[in-house]
Amino acid sequence: MFKAAVLTISDKGSQGLREDKSGPRVSSFLSENGYEVVYTNIIPDEKDQIEAEFIKLADQKITLIVSTGGTGFSKRDVTPEACQAVCQRMIPGFGEAMRLASAQITDKAWLSRANAGIRDESVIITLPGSPKAAVENLEAVIKPLKHGIEILLGLDSECAAPENKN
Repeated sequence: MFKAAVLTISDKGSQGLREDKSGPRVSSFLSENGYEVVYTNIIPDEKDQIEAEFIKLADQKITLIVSTGGTGFSKRDVTPEACQAVCQRMIPGFGEAMRLASAQITDKAWLSRANAGIRDESVIITLPGSPKAAVENLEAVIKPLKHGIEILLGLDSECAAPENKN
């Protein structure tokens, strides 16, 4: 079981002015899919704080770091930039897959700037702030995510499907 952390990025949530519904929904989804959620937090839409939290969690060897919120068009939405700033390698396919899956439900999916990347031995995924959209986006990548983590950690080395030997 891989360890996971869930961060809610919300100015109002961090001030106690709004109930966090996304963080608990994402945590439940991860638990249902075999991840051990060992850390949750709510922080404001401050790029430096988001970066510091991502770095701290990666340094603690948390395998999967998922954030919800701060991926839209608002001037305060800086979560994708924080992810990109701390990651050594980006995973563009995850953002593409999440937007494509979400676009089957709403055309507003194309407004999402959600992304994903790798810092050391941690995968960081940024999700929209809506509880429904956050889980729908995560559903789009949850299956390949496990295999990607196994490769990242050296637990597996093959991405190709085994050849059919009839």
